[in-house]
Amino acid sequence: MQAAGFCAKFNPLYRGSLVSHKYLSVLKSLQIRTFASDSSEYDLVVIGSGPGGYVAAIKASQLGLKTACVEKNETLGGTCLNVGCIPSKALLHNSHLYHVAMHDMKNRGIDCDGVKLNLSKMMEQKTTAVKSLTSGIAHLFKQNKVTHFRGHGKVTGKNQVTSIKEDGSTDVIQTKNILIATGSEVTPFPGIEVDEKQGSVWSRLGTEVTAVEFLSNIGGVGIDLETAKNFQRILTKQGLKFKLDTKVTAANRSGDKISLECDVLLVCVGRRPYTTNLGLEEIGVKKDDRGRIVVNERFQSSVPSIYAIGDCIPGPMLAHKAEDEGILCVEGITGGAVHIDYNCVPSVIYTHPEVSWIGKSEEQLKKRKVFNIK
Repeated sequence: MQAAGFCAKFNPLYRGSLVSHKYLSVLKSLQIRTFASDSSEYDLVVIGSGPGGYVAAIKASQLGLKTACVEKNETLGGTCLNVGCIPSKALLHNSHLYHVAMHDMKNRGIDCDGVKLNLSKMMEQKTTAVKSLTSGIAHLFKQNKVTHFRGHGKVTGKNQVTSIKEDGSTDVIQTKNILIATGSEVTPFPGIEVDEKQGSVWSRLGTEVTAVEFLSNIGGVGIDLETAKNFQRILTKQGLKFKLDTKVTAANRSGDKISLECDVLLVCVGRRPYTTNLGLEEIGVKKDDRGRIVVNERFQSSVPSIYAIGDCIPGPMLAHKAEDEGILCVEGITGGAVHIDYNCVPSVIYTHPEVSWIGKSEEQLKKRKVFNIK
């Protein structure tokens, strides 16, 4: 299962233990010293334990930095492991098995009479998968000597982070460097207090699904239009309905123009960076008009001791992008080279079949007039 592979590649981190050992020996030979001088001071404090944050924290510790990670939620792993990537992949996998048993087995000479959906059991299995992976991160923290602070992380100084616990008590942490890896949150939707792949899950389980899309194509920004058309054709055959070029202005029970009656409304309108209530404005960390932290090529903010990676900086909001940025960032902090080519970051939609793309689309190249495509 994909979820299991996700965890396995981080022990050691996916850039490999050989790279780590060679890199450490180079650092020692160059006598690069970024270590804390005070026993109570950290070299790096990471705020957020999602894929970017926890990978960066572990890598930093492997490179010899005294490292801590502050996480406000009860479990580690952020959105991806707790309510995003991993649970959605578990549901996608199990719903696919159900669909195969219901619709494909007979055509292959296998009788599966009496197959029925046990949704509560399916959700229970999803929860079990999530728990095993989040507890795995806690084990990796312990194994790699990363200190875990439970609380809301707030930058209270250029070299200070305060972890605010649920009961109001605090831990004040002194550090040479701070890494913001707080990720993103769901964009608010008018009138309501995650997309094609989630629609695909519930469609397989017998639910009628209608997707309302503001763009003229499915798949979001960046997908090749020809691919998007074929993708939509396949999903339509699977029972999904689409309303393209349609803007949702509000949600209510009656509706007076176009009304879609449904038992559940799944909002997948995107996410916004989680950069509020972190104390960034007070310290002078610059953000753009979309609330993203402005960083240089080394992921360094306008305050030299504060870095940022992942969903809270410009670029695609993807777990694997955050992971790579996290590793490169801490390697840069310890004196290493930092380079990432975002054209090589793949995007994927986990439907059946899966759809993936990398680099520029034909439409983007034509618009930029890079070269003439006929």
